[in-house]
Amino acid sequence: MLRTASVLVTLFACVAFGGGLLSVGIGDSSVPPEQTARGIVFHDVNGNEMYDAGDRPLPGVRVSDGRRIVATDGNGEYALPVSDDSILFVIKPRGWRTPSNEDNLPQFFYVHKPNGSPASKFPGVPPTGPLPDSVDFPLTPQTEPEQFQAILFGDTQPRNQQEVDWIAHDVIEELIGTDAAFGVTLGDIVFDDLDVMEPLNRTIALLGIPWYNVIGNHDINYDAQTRQVVNETYERVYGPSYYAFDYGPTHFLVLDNIEWTYNSAKGEGAYSGGIGPEQLEFIRTDLEQIPQDQMVVLLMHIPLTDTQDRHGLYRLIEQRPFCISVSGHTHTHEHVWITDKDGWEGPQPHHHIINVTVCGSWWSGAPDERGIPHTTMADGAPNGYSLLSFDGTDYKLDFRAAGRSPDYQMEIDAPDVVTQADLSKQTISVNVFNGSEKSVVELKVGDGEWRRMTKVDVVDPKFQRTF
Repeated sequence: MLRTASVLVTLFACVAFGGGLLSVGIGDSSVPPEQTARGIVFHDVNGNEMYDAGDRPLPGVRVSDGRRIVATDGNGEYALPVSDDSILFVIKPRGWRTPSNEDNLPQFFYVHKPNGSPASKFPGVPPTGPLPDSVDFPLTPQTEPEQFQAILFGDTQPRNQQEVDWIAHDVIEELIGTDAAFGVTLGDIVFDDLDVMEPLNRTIALLGIPWYNVIGNHDINYDAQTRQVVNETYERVYGPSYYAFDYGPTHFLVLDNIEWTYNSAKGEGAYSGGIGPEQLEFIRTDLEQIPQDQMVVLLMHIPLTDTQDRHGLYRLIEQRPFCISVSGHTHTHEHVWITDKDGWEGPQPHHHIINVTVCGSWWSGAPDERGIPHTTMADGAPNGYSLLSFDGTDYKLDFRAAGRSPDYQMEIDAPDVVTQADLSKQTISVNVFNGSEKSVVELKVGDGEWRRMTKVDVVDPKFQRTF
């Protein structure tokens, strides 16, 4: 998330009246692995999350250490080298479910840090001890249809328990009973205080569906002096900061595009948007095994166009006919089409969605009748969430304003009274929350004709008057 708000308008329209898998090595081969991790991926028939009598090994399931990807053999077995700072994870295949913990966080990983994380303001991973003889991954079958829906939260970003309570009553409450397959928070899960992750997780868990998370720039250990240890608390709570999974016909890649540099002279660090060569190689290796006709969704925090090494990622996805990406960070809701103007070389523009934020603009605004701030984003749209629906390779994004009817999709700014003399000079503005440059917006007054409105990039006048 940005530390200061920027003013952006996604769509602002106005009219003037009158005129078979391989193992591939990734990363620095000069650092030899200390050990080899071995394990089994299996159908957990009795649901006890342990490989025992009656369970069935699963061949062809992919497992990774974030640098390499291997597939289990005919006995469901895999082997991967590990260091003393490794996370192993299974890439969930279609039709299978990983266990979830009491907060409905998918437990698809094993953290191997025998010495634990270095000391930090917010605790990281405690010492995990010696590598187990077998690091196993249980899976249970589930039905995953061609049509399904996921909930997307941009920047929940609570500072404290009070703001967690606002999230509970403003957003979670209305989603209880959802039939969505799973949900994702697109980074800036919290606002620097990493202790708030746990009460927030408990709140979102009330939805009763698996909940994935993306790391954001406010979810890192700000006292870290190296990039290698900036995610320690996140890893303790959520696991690897980048990973992949399948649901239905769709392949999801969760990315970590928060780069961290530390200035020892100043004694402080700074983040920027970046993916890094090791993660890019993981993405390349992963996508080599995904058919070209399969829908691929990239989930990240900082928008793709603000990611420094994005062109390397472009090369990996630009020939795919079915690929979109989603981010948060800017506290706006936008649809961006990436073209050759940004170095894209694909035959068609890439659709990148900057998702609506749960916290609006950091819970600013006057309280409503419930005592919850009536917060808007920097583009004048209300806080909320989105519903991303899939049907094979087709997809649809629905905007939902928190605490409002689903049909609340725009704000119209017009005077209450206009005289005949002033009619030709009057401007009516419409902020279409889920709009884009491809949207068509028309207006008519009384029994007059429908007139097409013109898209302009200006500050929402209602937002400007209010803030």
